[in-house]
Amino acid sequence: MSRTKGGTVTHRRHKKVLDAAKGYYGSRSRNFRTATQAVDKANQYATRDRKVRKRQFRALWIQRINAAVRAYDETLTYSRFINGLALAGIEVDRKVLADLAIHEPEAFGAIVAQARAAL
Repeated sequence: MSRTKGGTVTHRRHKKVLDAAKGYYGSRSRNFRTATQAVDKANQYATRDRKVRKRQFRALWIQRINAAVRAYDETLTYSRFINGLALAGIEVDRKVLADLAIHEPEAFGAIVAQARAAL
């Protein structure tokens, strides 16, 4: 039985890693060993930051809602507004509320009025 060398498999594996490291600075995109470390670390960051992105967007929506609510009524805060929505039985998520506050202020104003009345 003849000996099988692993050159093609190794070459494919190296090429896959170096393609993933394309655009990295210096040896991180040229040397296999350094590129492997860089790609592994990049994948760790990508996995972690998929969770972080959700947190950051939620925080952004809350800030936008708070600013819009205070524009309608200076005494009404974000937390009291959300409490008023729950008491009024309005189930709209923060993403939609923030979008309404920016693009359809009249509709958002009506929601604020209903939350205010429920309080």
